[in-house]
Amino acid sequence: MKKTIFVFSSLIVALLALFQLSKYSYTTGDLSIEIIIAAIAIIFLCLGIYLNKKSLHKTTPITTKVDYEKIEKLGISKREYEVLVEISKGLSNREIAEKLFVTESTIKTHVSNVLVKLNSKRRTQAIKKAKEYHILTS
Repeated sequence: MKKTIFVFSSLIVALLALFQLSKYSYTTGDLSIEIIIAAIAIIFLCLGIYLNKKSLHKTTPITTKVDYEKIEKLGISKREYEVLVEISKGLSNREIAEKLFVTESTIKTHVSNVLVKLNSKRRTQAIKKAKEYHILTS
């Protein structure tokens, strides 16, 4: 966070310095205003390209390990975990039932149990908590 604040504050200071320099050179009559604007544009283009390469192309490690101890601690059964994984894929109760070869009411029961065990009111909240607990992969 401190690094980001430093980078942006230094950019602001550089911009102010460029404007002061352009004001000085314009009042002395050394350069025309078009050359000053072009120079500022080229400098900020280079800064933009540099910052893009530096900040946007960082790879964040994706945690693919599932914390099975946490699953056992929460008391989630294997079938409930399967249902939770299918919920995270965005499937409806009917689609999950067809995929796991059980009835839709069974899926509703499993979903209800998962919501209670994860202390959630909605499916999206359950998925969010499961990812926080490292039960689901991102």
